[in-house]
Amino acid sequence: MNHTLSRRSFVSTASVVAATSLWLPRFSFAALADEPPFKISLAEWSLHRAIREENKMTNLDFPQVAREDFGIDAIEYVSQLFADKAEDKAYLADLKRRADDHGVKSLLIMVDREGNLGDPDDAKRSQTVDNHRKWVDAAHYLGCHSIRVNAGSSGSFDEQQRLAADGLRRLSQYAATAGLNVLVENHGGLSSHGEWLVGVMRAVDMDNCGTLPDFGNFYIKRGPEPEVYDRYQGVDELMPFAKAVSAKTYDFDESGNETTIDYPRMMGIVLKHGYNGFVGIEYEGRNLSEHEGIRRSKALLERVAADVAKAPAAAR
Repeated sequence: MNHTLSRRSFVSTASVVAATSLWLPRFSFAALADEPPFKISLAEWSLHRAIREENKMTNLDFPQVAREDFGIDAIEYVSQLFADKAEDKAYLADLKRRADDHGVKSLLIMVDREGNLGDPDDAKRSQTVDNHRKWVDAAHYLGCHSIRVNAGSSGSFDEQQRLAADGLRRLSQYAATAGLNVLVENHGGLSSHGEWLVGVMRAVDMDNCGTLPDFGNFYIKRGPEPEVYDRYQGVDELMPFAKAVSAKTYDFDESGNETTIDYPRMMGIVLKHGYNGFVGIEYEGRNLSEHEGIRRSKALLERVAADVAKAPAAAR
């Protein structure tokens, strides 16, 4: 079932971001008050071409690049970019040292390719849970607060909810022993259906199991007749369970606005839920270099933050 934003929600969102049509090219995040409306982090996927295709850097370089190239001091790793190192203690120690040396906080690891946590086969589902445990341990060692997982499954709407909730509950129980969260991203299939994922969260019913809303991943089905969930509705539904946010960007117009996503509207939705944590830049465009895409993404988020900070308190 699709639900549109209520008029009350729309008015609240609009009032939060009414001033965001002005571009502030010289704005610095440091110019905000002591407590900005949110914090900016960098998702490693923004640099996956530099790591995989161009050999310009490695995962070990990520903390330094985030700090020195972009002035960002909080990062989100991607397991695919150091897939064979989850249990390599020397490697993890080196990575942790580099992050510490550059004053960079490790926030989470985005985990992929470890199986489907909602697999209909109980043995495969159990194996997937076991496969993720090493990433929980690695994230704990690096000082992260969470791992991000996928809730892949198959079957009917209700069956997939039940199966995904089972796998997530098992993994979250393990993560709880390390004080870590397990976060589900809308990442294709029914996980990109906001109402479905909300049902999964309610079924798991654990404080350390939450969501990582991504502004861009709302394709339930791709192909010649795609099924797409409304991105603004989806983020609105997932935010009550969010412990991190992924700010997806693809391209920008000459004024610095994202061409696919209405960022003032989207960040208004994020902030109306009282979220003031990290918003992770995840640039996926091809028209700009990864570095330039990250810089423009950061400038856009800083502009939105400045406009929110300028808005009258009654409008926030």
